[in-house]
Amino acid sequence: MAAPTDNVQLDMPDPQEVAKTYAEVARRASHLISEHVQRQLKKGVSTPADELGIAQAFMDMMAKLLSNPYKLAQSQMNLVWDYFSLWQHSMMRFAGMNSAPVASPERSDKRFKDEEWQEHFMFDFVKQSYLIAARHIHDTVCCVEGLDDQSQKKVNFYTRQYIDALSPSNFAMTNPEVFRETVKSHGQNLIKGLNNLLRDVEDGSGQLRVKMTDTTAFELGKNVATTPGKVVFQTEMMQLIQYTPSTDKVLKRPLLIVPPWINKFYILDLREKNSYIKWCVDQGHTVFVISWVNPDERQSEKTFESYVKEGVLAALDAIETQTGEKEINACGYCLGGTLLATTLAYLAAKKQKRIASATFFTTMTDFSEPGELGVFIDEQQISSLEKKMFERGYLEGAEMAGTFNMMRANDLIWSFVVNNYLMGKDPFPFDLLYWNSDSTRMPAKMHSFYLRSMYMENRLVQPGGVVIDGVPIDLTKIKVPSYFISAIEDHIAPWKSTYTGSLNFGGPVRFVLGGSGHIAGIVNPPVANKYGFWVNPAAKRAGTADEWFAGAQQQSGSWWTDWQAWVAAHDADQVDARDPVKGKLKVTEDAPGSFVKIRIDAKQVA
Repeated sequence: MAAPTDNVQLDMPDPQEVAKTYAEVARRASHLISEHVQRQLKKGVSTPADELGIAQAFMDMMAKLLSNPYKLAQSQMNLVWDYFSLWQHSMMRFAGMNSAPVASPERSDKRFKDEEWQEHFMFDFVKQSYLIAARHIHDTVCCVEGLDDQSQKKVNFYTRQYIDALSPSNFAMTNPEVFRETVKSHGQNLIKGLNNLLRDVEDGSGQLRVKMTDTTAFELGKNVATTPGKVVFQTEMMQLIQYTPSTDKVLKRPLLIVPPWINKFYILDLREKNSYIKWCVDQGHTVFVISWVNPDERQSEKTFESYVKEGVLAALDAIETQTGEKEINACGYCLGGTLLATTLAYLAAKKQKRIASATFFTTMTDFSEPGELGVFIDEQQISSLEKKMFERGYLEGAEMAGTFNMMRANDLIWSFVVNNYLMGKDPFPFDLLYWNSDSTRMPAKMHSFYLRSMYMENRLVQPGGVVIDGVPIDLTKIKVPSYFISAIEDHIAPWKSTYTGSLNFGGPVRFVLGGSGHIAGIVNPPVANKYGFWVNPAAKRAGTADEWFAGAQQQSGSWWTDWQAWVAAHDADQVDARDPVKGKLKVTEDAPGSFVKIRIDAKQVA
């Protein structure tokens, strides 16, 4: 069996570069230790509280497990049996005989893609040992009898975090790729990696924020968010962008896109080839997009109602002034879709038809099954979060980003730990990850309402459960045609939940299920010809999501073309193209505007 270092070119490092790197590491480490000590002295030393209820959940789980010693012993015997099988498999491989693996990673698991995980005896043994242990740990704690549902969710989620963290791919001596690089560079990759680690702690003001991409490689308006347009209206809450037409004729009704304020709108305008905004402009839409403010303590009193009135309703007024059109088509993405649905119900209650059709991207209106986000939703956790939010007036963007990253820890945390800290490489410039790292804050009062009224109490589906400006919200009053596009692998807005929410609408609904996840399932341009989508030709939404899917048929290509045919069928009239410069509103600046350029990481304020 060949050694993992065979055929590796060994180059002696430059002594001057080594000395320079060590000196930089020492300087940074000394500075960070000093800052940490000063912070602790200011705070005072206290016993960490179990604010998230994690320790209590695991204590309850252990108590339930120990109350059934027979089942626990059975799990341990199954583990021992698998290890005996692995030992037998390994001995056969060592002797040169073929043997089927006892445990294999999922095909989508990128951690074990290096060929030495399969080819080399030692790394194959380490990999399978880990996979066996991971499976048995998960199977033991996943379904503990007598454990309440919320505690079970916490145990499952944080056990997965533990299992992912202990993967052999995350350690220098048990990752073949890192091992080869360590030998080849005489350990310089680890020294460079430590420097990268200290840099990330510095940039995080004492907290580790793993750098995902080279943020200096991108500039909004230059190589991302480049679709031509103008800012034509502005409130304290948002800027309204109107994009420059690319066709001589456009659909009569303008199109308003309402993005979430959890992230920034330019996920729909990353590059020209995958820009939904640019594509809509080219299809003959007069496209308007809301660019939300990145809030701070000045917006601490802003509520969900503020986003309705100073956001969507203000945008409708501005669009009518700019174009003369009283009715528009509207799209809402994720939380922006929840806001759009609330606005539609508000308008319906006031008998105002200002939105003629509505499209919802991965939008939840029924929060009874919130998926993995439900792990973070209970009284103890929300109360703890509210205490922090109301002290400073907002939820810090890094906290929100950390939550979403944990839901895909191997892709969004550990892969960068390996690349940056073990391999000693700088992160690759990638526009999607640049957007992902461009975090936003949440106003304290709004976010508290959102978590309690939507996630905890599921009041949006209750007629009158939510009240906006004195108007009871009832989703069944929404009669305009609606288009729901969800994603089959979405871990943020599970498609079965979005389907359930669509059943509450009172008008005709076309429900479409796209491939992939929360982002890739939506940003799926026709030229890519990826994923496909499912539609149910019977067009019936009665019954469960599983029943809908049983009658659904998969189509090739992008849902974008299906949506364009749907929206055009509701808006066949055309008018001359509308230049934002020639409208009645005063242009204040070029797209993408100044609001979107405000970053919350101090070193990268545009």
